[in-house]
Amino acid sequence: MNNYLKRGDDVSLIAPYAVASGGGMLVGALFAVAAITAASGNSVEGKTTGCFGLTKTTGEAWTLGVKVYWDDTNKRCTTTAASNTLIGCAIAPAASADIVGSVRLNGIVV
Repeated sequence: MNNYLKRGDDVSLIAPYAVASGGGMLVGALFAVAAITAASGNSVEGKTTGCFGLTKTTGEAWTLGVKVYWDDTNKRCTTTAASNTLIGCAIAPAASADIVGSVRLNGIVV
C-alpha cells in the first residue's frame, strides 16, 4: 500500500497558542495533547488518542463514561457541550473540586 502515511495517533501540528507539555490544544477540529511545550505558531507533536489527566472545569462532578468536551476559550475540559468540541469520555469519576480529570480521547474530528 503505497499511500499509507502513518497510524495518526501522533501527528505534527502547529501550536494554535502557547501550549505546555501535556496540555490540550484544538487545531481546527482536531484535538491533541502536546508532547512538548511549544510557543504559538511553533511545530509540536500531539497525541490524538490515549488516556490523559487533563485540566477540567471545577464545579463539575464527572461520572464514569460521561462525554468530555474541550473548552478552547478557557483551555480546559468540561461536560458542557454548547460551543465546545467533543474530545472523548471520562475514564474515572472526578469530584467537582478536582482540577484534573481522566479522559480517554476519541481521536476523531467532530
